[in-house]
Amino acid sequence: MGVAVTPILALDDVSKHFGPVEVLHGLSFALYPGEVHALIGENGAGKSTTMKILAGYQPASSGRILLNDAAVTFDTMRDAEEQGIVMIHQEFNLAELLTVEQNMFLGRELRRGPFLRGAEMQRQTREHLARVECHADPRAPVQELSNSDKQMLEIAKALSRDARVLIMDEPTAVLTSNETEILFQQVRALRERGTAVMFTSHKLDEVKAIADRVTIMRDGKVVFSGPAEGLSEHDMAEAMVGRELSDLYPARPETVPGEVVLRVRDLDVPGHARDIGFELHRGEILGIAGLVGSGRTEAMEGLCGLRPATGAVEIEGEPVTIRRPSDALDRGLCYLTEDRKTRGLLLDKSMRENVTLQALPRRAGMMIDRAGEERILDEAIRDFDIRGARGVRVGNLSGGNQQKLLLAKVMQSEPRILVTDEPTRGIDIGTKQQIYRFLRGLADRGTSVIVVSSEMQELIGLCDRVLVMRLGRITGQLAGRDITERGIVRLAMGIAQEPGSRTGQGDVTPASNTIDADRPT
Repeated sequence: MGVAVTPILALDDVSKHFGPVEVLHGLSFALYPGEVHALIGENGAGKSTTMKILAGYQPASSGRILLNDAAVTFDTMRDAEEQGIVMIHQEFNLAELLTVEQNMFLGRELRRGPFLRGAEMQRQTREHLARVECHADPRAPVQELSNSDKQMLEIAKALSRDARVLIMDEPTAVLTSNETEILFQQVRALRERGTAVMFTSHKLDEVKAIADRVTIMRDGKVVFSGPAEGLSEHDMAEAMVGRELSDLYPARPETVPGEVVLRVRDLDVPGHARDIGFELHRGEILGIAGLVGSGRTEAMEGLCGLRPATGAVEIEGEPVTIRRPSDALDRGLCYLTEDRKTRGLLLDKSMRENVTLQALPRRAGMMIDRAGEERILDEAIRDFDIRGARGVRVGNLSGGNQQKLLLAKVMQSEPRILVTDEPTRGIDIGTKQQIYRFLRGLADRGTSVIVVSSEMQELIGLCDRVLVMRLGRITGQLAGRDITERGIVRLAMGIAQEPGSRTGQGDVTPASNTIDADRPT
């Protein structure tokens, strides 16, 4: 592919300060027409801040932004959009109470005199959504959409604006592999039309698949910027973190799991999962796999009292009734949500207020012990390597630091059984390694861990045993060396097991129903 001599958009020696803290240090790199440029680095490396400067959401403290080789200043994101620079944010930038159609045209509604052209906006919305194979109803409130449909709506909005430069911050974090390929088809089409595309992703296989050029950041500086050709995933990972990452997953113990601490029978979550039965041993990491629509998340939310559910649950041999999350917490059963931004953390509050929130009923009397909260935060920062100013709004932390803070918050409840849903979604490989080691350390100390994950390599590398769900039921289980991508996929697709492969115990039911087959987890 020929690359134009003059970049369409570039940074020249750009720095950024937040108060006395310098977060970007003299960045220089360029985006060319007809090129896909990946910006990668650990959480906290400065990627999102860099993208926001390029798209007019934040001003640079020093240095220049160059548009077609001429210095420009974007006072607002609208200034950048008028120049054809459009950004898709990592956090959804949608009005939840408005409809899909209203969000698509928000701020640029089609009018005939004083009247809205509703029928035309609805028609165009369907066309834009069809482009990314999203089947959401234009009249549906956005709050009713799944996370993946919200992301596809964000992408469709951006594509509808005929951008000269499209900037995407973690666009695939909540997408399935099929949805990701649909997005990449659109990215390739934009490249052919001469659009400059910049995106971040922690999935280095995606970077290899789509990027022409790669810029790697570490600690607010560019440590590499050049062609993607010849860069392996391992090369990129090591440049990002500045250390060897050959041992991403901690070693599994050779000892047999301990006694059963959780026994689940005939768990039904209406409309989502049925006849769920399994056992969890002390010190075991149990994975839950399945395709979108399998009911993984809903089943675990039902178990932990976050959804209405029926069935028999025993914890350490004692029958328990769990109708609400507090019932689960009282029994030492804690849930770490997949949605840290909406359901896990208070983004407008500080780290101190977040880390102690779940444990307040146990720790607070008539008055909240502020000094005690500060000590807890000190421990969390140390134990989880959380990086950020103590008083910063949690919404301004990087995704990886938010995830570590959420984990620290959940651990304040001192769980004996920890259910984690997508514990490493949207975080960098270095932070993944830290979380994997923490979860294995918990298991080694006798805590039982359930990991719900869409990443098969994560399940294969981390878990002692994996249950696979399909259409709301458990189809089988894999253990030890039998935990393979092929084995997981066959069970997830409902394909008969090959002779000699392990299947579930007596409580495993074949997937013969069609519960909620089209609903994403």
